[in-house]
Amino acid sequence: MSTENITTTYTIERLDHLGIIAGVIKDLKIVEFINDRLGTYHGESLSAGETVAGMIINGLGFSNRPMSLTPQFFKQCPLWLLFHEGVKADDFNRFKLGRILDRCHGYGTELLFSEISQHVCRQEKVDTRFNHLDTTSFTLFGNYSGKIDDDTVKIALGYSKDHRPDLKQIMLEMMVSQDGGIPLLAKCLNGNASDNIVFKERSEKLIEAFNASETPRYLVFDCKGYTEDNAANLMYLLFITRIPNSIKMVGETIDLALAMPNAWEILDDGRKIQTFTVEHYGMQQRWHVLSSELSQQTANKQVDKRVKKEAEAIEKQLFHLRAKRFSCANDGNSSAQDLAKKWKHHQIKSSQIVEHLCYESKGRPKKNQLPTKTEYQVIAEYEKDSDKINKLKDKEAHYIIGSNTDPKELTNQEVVAVYKKQIKAERGFRFLKDPLFFVSSLFVKTPKRIMALLMVMLLSLLVYGIAERRMRTCLAKLEETLPNQIHQEIEKPTLRWIFQLLYGIHCLKISTGKQSHQVIEGLTPLRKKILLLFGPTVADIYQLSYG
Repeated sequence: MSTENITTTYTIERLDHLGIIAGVIKDLKIVEFINDRLGTYHGESLSAGETVAGMIINGLGFSNRPMSLTPQFFKQCPLWLLFHEGVKADDFNRFKLGRILDRCHGYGTELLFSEISQHVCRQEKVDTRFNHLDTTSFTLFGNYSGKIDDDTVKIALGYSKDHRPDLKQIMLEMMVSQDGGIPLLAKCLNGNASDNIVFKERSEKLIEAFNASETPRYLVFDCKGYTEDNAANLMYLLFITRIPNSIKMVGETIDLALAMPNAWEILDDGRKIQTFTVEHYGMQQRWHVLSSELSQQTANKQVDKRVKKEAEAIEKQLFHLRAKRFSCANDGNSSAQDLAKKWKHHQIKSSQIVEHLCYESKGRPKKNQLPTKTEYQVIAEYEKDSDKINKLKDKEAHYIIGSNTDPKELTNQEVVAVYKKQIKAERGFRFLKDPLFFVSSLFVKTPKRIMALLMVMLLSLLVYGIAERRMRTCLAKLEETLPNQIHQEIEKPTLRWIFQLLYGIHCLKISTGKQSHQVIEGLTPLRKKILLLFGPTVADIYQLSYG
């Protein structure tokens, strides 16, 4: 047999960190779970679960490609490694993706996500005792069509957390675990939804679920959820929240704490704390008055900004006051004092009354001509009320964290530490809005597909959070570290940085006639060490021996 016509071909495909995402998705059995819920059809090239997995891999590829360009993203990827043999990039066309989004909406995006999240948390043993609840908004561009019903959100103008009040938006409610920032539940809301109503409705729904839990579960949220209307729900939940400064009792409690300078305790992070037992909205609570250098700096900036703004307004007021003429000096002084009463940060420094003689005829008065009347002008100068400003800065540097938890279950320091982790939810929202995330702009044009795409975004955050949690847990168990951007060894690197360290790993496919084999290129010792942190499935994708 002649071998002269047999040629060897080489194909290089991008792998980078994509194998980690695919491996974690396989471990979590997300594909099987979605197929079980949405069903499969005979002859379809991609199942619903595989299609959603493809969107997740696209999103976590940080390629800044919209969903319609998913086939382009997969052109240079080893799909046989990420999925299975026979999968092609063109299988992820926009028509297929759109139909799967419709099926997700038909099943119920909120229900589907919560079921997947519960399944993942049980499998990964995620600690769900502390639950952080928050909302955010997503601005939308263009026109959107589609039927609006009880199961579809309304795209509308509302309070924009993205500071784009000119654009329509939708709202997203999300609750994440303190352990790893794993999203536990989420709901897409109308663009004009109110945080107060959202928190009230969610609190009411959580009562039964939290009370049925084998271990105590705590709800952590910001001040928007602490209202008199929601108090009827909160008394049946264990909560930790920031108490709104608009409540009169908050100012009184802070004043009481400031009056006892020797009662402050210093926490490990340098913050000062005083704790009071109070009854508010019919609930017995612990209110923790807190202050730190950072809160003091923030208060200083905010108060200074208000002082400057008021000074600009006072300049205009006194300019117009100087232009006025009064029939008597007392009227002039009273007018100046009336203005000063409205000033919050300034006071009158000096006030001068200037007499103006008025004559019957215009021009220079004649010799020995007597004035017909005397008018008075007020020339006032102002200054900062330094004593009042300093007291205000000191007071605004303090804030209150409230909780109805049992001190035997959570100490004062633990309550404060738990609320500090509220940033977990905020980081999740920042992740979803990252400009490198492929759905940072929602390109689908119907509300129901937007809702389904937001669910895919949340699944991406779920996979990302589990992968990062696995990596950090394994590092802690092995007492290992990894280098950061400035080559310092750290114990808790971000997964985003780890993805960058893995850039440059490729799959080389060598084909000679009917024979072919694959080689993973770019596996340095550091990259091998990283990949083995994610478990045997990921190691197998990168052709590494595990264990």
